[in-house]
Amino acid sequence: MKLFNVLGLDLKILIAQFINFAIFFFVLYKFAYKPILKFLDERKDKIEKGLEDAEKAGQKLLSIENEEKEIIERATSEAKKSAKEIIERATKAGEDKREAIVLKTKEELKDIVKKEKEDIELEKNKAIKEIKTQTAELIAESLKKILEEKIDDKKDMEIIKKSLDIK
Repeated sequence: MKLFNVLGLDLKILIAQFINFAIFFFVLYKFAYKPILKFLDERKDKIEKGLEDAEKAGQKLLSIENEEKEIIERATSEAKKSAKEIIERATKAGEDKREAIVLKTKEELKDIVKKEKEDIELEKNKAIKEIKTQTAELIAESLKKILEEKIDDKKDMEIIKKSLDIK
């Protein structure tokens, strides 16, 4: 007690202050510290949950991106395959059409050549016949001049044509 008196402290006041501090600490702990601690725990849980959700969303996004890449690669591959098939079909169709045109052209050329040969043969026969007719007429004229006597024009032509084998 002497010590308290030497220091100028009153034991009763000190005990009262200690009790007041304990009550204040209890009230503060009960009504302020616990709700704040609870709020901070809830906030911490929300942040952790948010981080987990963000990580899951990131993984899901990465998974979706990988799926999209696979889909794009598959679609690109299928498109290339389809384009290649279309080009092959178009090339084959073009080759078939070219061959058909060549065959048709060859047939047309054969027909033209055949027709021209026939025309040439007709012209040749016509020319030969005309030459024979003119020759017969020349011979008839020549004989007429030589013989100075004419039997009959019609009979002369028959004799000459018969000798030249003209029908």
